[in-house]
Amino acid sequence: MTEWVRLHPDLVITLVKVVAVVLLLLTGVAYLSWFERKLVAHIQTRWGPYRVGPHGLFQPLADGLKFLFKEDVSQPNVTSRFIYWLAPFLALTIAMLSIAVIPFGPATVEILGRRSGFYIADVNLGVLFILAVTSLSVYAIVLAGWSSNSKYPLLGGLRSAAQMVSYELALVFSVIGVLIHAGTLSLRKIVEAQAASAWSLPHWYVFPQIVGFLCFFISAVAETNRLPFDLPEAESELVAGFHTEYSSFKFAMFFMAEYANMITASCLATILFFGGWLSPFPETRTFAWTRYLSVVAPTALAIVCFWDALRLPRPLHRVLMLALGLGLVGLAGLVAQPAILAAVQGIFWFLAKVGIFLSVYVWIRGTLPRFRYDQLMAFSWKFLFPVAVANVIVTSFVVALRVSGQ
Repeated sequence: MTEWVRLHPDLVITLVKVVAVVLLLLTGVAYLSWFERKLVAHIQTRWGPYRVGPHGLFQPLADGLKFLFKEDVSQPNVTSRFIYWLAPFLALTIAMLSIAVIPFGPATVEILGRRSGFYIADVNLGVLFILAVTSLSVYAIVLAGWSSNSKYPLLGGLRSAAQMVSYELALVFSVIGVLIHAGTLSLRKIVEAQAASAWSLPHWYVFPQIVGFLCFFISAVAETNRLPFDLPEAESELVAGFHTEYSSFKFAMFFMAEYANMITASCLATILFFGGWLSPFPETRTFAWTRYLSVVAPTALAIVCFWDALRLPRPLHRVLMLALGLGLVGLAGLVAQPAILAAVQGIFWFLAKVGIFLSVYVWIRGTLPRFRYDQLMAFSWKFLFPVAVANVIVTSFVVALRVSGQ
């Protein structure tokens, strides 16, 4: 076994990356559902999950076990049982596949004598790959609606097909402006093109492409079927939409795919418009202290955990929060090591930006009402798509003038 690993180091490194990313993504999906329930609850002056573990931190585990052991009430009169079972697996697989080309940081680490970056695959056509893969997610929803052999899932699937095709066009055109500026389809090179700074400010593409960013983010919310664009699963109209006839873990897989798509969209927005792993502060002596924010963040969370350990009423919860606080202190001490501190800078800023986008996703859900279907389609075809096309034309004209002036 050791000899095989020595002879195939690249394959072993790739397998280790795949396993690590899949585990981290599934954990992130689970706790994103907890975060959403907690944040929306606080927006609406409620508690949210709080019984299963301190602050409900074990709620995702309880939900997973419930879905795993829940009785699977499969419908006997489905159109195609194979397609009926395939749809949720297809949705989750497509949602997780696009994360393979996301670069999480610039630093490289040495594994088995090889230098490797914080990504599974560095694809020159990364943007095109993600857009192509994510566009396939509509098939899972349409197939789920059709194979259920019920009118409400079928209507949800048809709505999804029309909605995703409509907003996919606006999303693609909103990205073209960034590609014109960067001159590449590689996600890593797009981030590197934003590294230059002017007047000590970040040279992120969100500044020249603010219209493109707004079109992109609105389209991304619609593509992930989130409020106010969740017409395919409108509970007040279609019971539960395309997944009405699903139960048990197959039902959960559709929601796991939705949260995974949210993470992918947030990663893509971070890379294209907000400099990816680049720090928002200039690399000068004045802002050298910002390197230690990656140490301050887990330390601050540890202090909160210790405070909760003193005031929570249940002894078991106090012990758990104390253990979590000690773990965060250990993480802060590990990150404070000079070699590790330099390596985690990119990952820290990347995850911080992605976390902000995910918070906005949840904030929108707890704030805005659902569109009517005619409003949904009219907004896409009559406003968002023309604005995205106009942004491409103006960007092309400006870049052409700048190149000709040189």
